[in-house]
Amino acid sequence: MFNKLKNGLKKSREGLLGQFTGLFSRASIDENFWENIEEALIRADIGIGATTKILNELKNQAKKLNIKNPEELKDLFKREIVKILTVKNDGVINKGSLNILLLVGVNGVGKTTTLAKMANKFINSGDKVIFAAADTFRAAAIEQLQEWGTRLGVDVIKHQRGGDPAAVVFDAISAARAREADIVLVDTAGRLHTNINLMEELKKIKKVTLREASDGTVKTVLVMDATTGQNGISQAKLFNDALDLDAIILTKLDGTAKGGIVVAIEEELNIPIWFIGVGEKPEDLQDFNPQEFVDAFFE
Repeated sequence: MFNKLKNGLKKSREGLLGQFTGLFSRASIDENFWENIEEALIRADIGIGATTKILNELKNQAKKLNIKNPEELKDLFKREIVKILTVKNDGVINKGSLNILLLVGVNGVGKTTTLAKMANKFINSGDKVIFAAADTFRAAAIEQLQEWGTRLGVDVIKHQRGGDPAAVVFDAISAARAREADIVLVDTAGRLHTNINLMEELKKIKKVTLREASDGTVKTVLVMDATTGQNGISQAKLFNDALDLDAIILTKLDGTAKGGIVVAIEEELNIPIWFIGVGEKPEDLQDFNPQEFVDAFFE
């Protein structure tokens, strides 16, 4: 699995983040060294906040430990990134209770495909899954989810296109109880985070879910496209303000040379990342492990 992660992050590792190997091989630590590190961090989409935190800590440690060789800072550098990425995580599902996971996000981030990959993981772990086709807006969205349901052997609760998505979730929760399912995965319509009416619809879906699943576990999960870079941070902030997010799933990480966006997300939002997508295959949706993620860049 580590090799799959490493291969999936190849573009990031060989891109801007790959610069760091050369930077830490310099002859001495001077002002030019710090400026080059700062520039590389920002260009890698790590963000101003995380960059400042990392640089300050490295400078403090270099002074405290009297470090003169940049190579000696490399492990400290990796450790600081791991610290930022290590966010309190209560886990994906709560065994012994009905789990309803609402997947939200803007258009085109891969919500439905991600939902199917999650279902595959849960099924392989012995959980029974139900799909709620709450994207009643996009053409062919229900059919796409139905196709995934057929492939995976998952029941799909659906209404007609244009129906009330909150009503779909209501029926899915009822069906999950009747069929003794463990997890309901809710596919919602992609929407612009700046569209107030559409965000209000999402709030309604969550309100109905919390009411109907009061004895279960409800979590709201933002699916983000890693290739959007820093623009994704503003998306996430608005979704979090509206819905109080529980977790993030980062897709298409194999398609960007700026993998530092993962660090920026955790520094800015402090919301756990559950999974990262590093390819098209079901097994390419991987559990996010901060130490393995950093090692995959620098090994």
